[in-house]
Amino acid sequence: MDTVDKTPKTQLLKKGAEASLFLTQWYGKEAIIKVRIPKKYRPPTLDQQIRRYRTIHEPQLMHHAKTAGIATPLIYMVNVPQSTIIMQYIKGPQIKTLLNNLDQPNQHALCLQIGKSIAHLHNSGLIHGDLTTSNMIQAQNGQIYFIDFGLGEKNAELEAQGVDLHLFKRALQSTHFSFWEDCLSSVLCGYTSIRGEALSEKVYEKTRQIESRGRYVEERKQ
Repeated sequence: MDTVDKTPKTQLLKKGAEASLFLTQWYGKEAIIKVRIPKKYRPPTLDQQIRRYRTIHEPQLMHHAKTAGIATPLIYMVNVPQSTIIMQYIKGPQIKTLLNNLDQPNQHALCLQIGKSIAHLHNSGLIHGDLTTSNMIQAQNGQIYFIDFGLGEKNAELEAQGVDLHLFKRALQSTHFSFWEDCLSSVLCGYTSIRGEALSEKVYEKTRQIESRGRYVEERKQ
């Protein structure tokens, strides 16, 4: 993309498995350019279809999340042929970093807020698809922004919601292993406060079923 190649202030922030993120200037504002890179292991036609779909779909999900009360970056431009999205740059620490530097009461308050946000997503029939503390940023005004909806979908099924929470639990275990249980407890507390005990318990039961399947597969491998 010309903007990435020629803008002198553009710098690579992250090179991910699915896309690269660049920090640049967009009409006088700091902005993020997300470029979905071709995958050589996929047939070219299929690769193009996948990148096109995700480039269109991600901004739509972010819009739906915003209408559900979840803070997400503003979308400035979508270039479908180039598989590129230009969006607002959110200044602030990733929750991944922030959690490690907070005391227990502030960890609890932050995780409670995260749980409520996830509940609002699920109430709106939205699945994030990659819920990790790396994909959440606390802006300077204290709001938690959810980013990277590239693997998300519109799906109101309990199974999909259970998978979302299961992935978040796994992310906490691997990234915040010394205090993940307290964080998860606070997240679920916030989640339940929004969705109610009856519905939340159905989702938690799905999460337990998903975990059991994973343990069964692991046992079979051994």
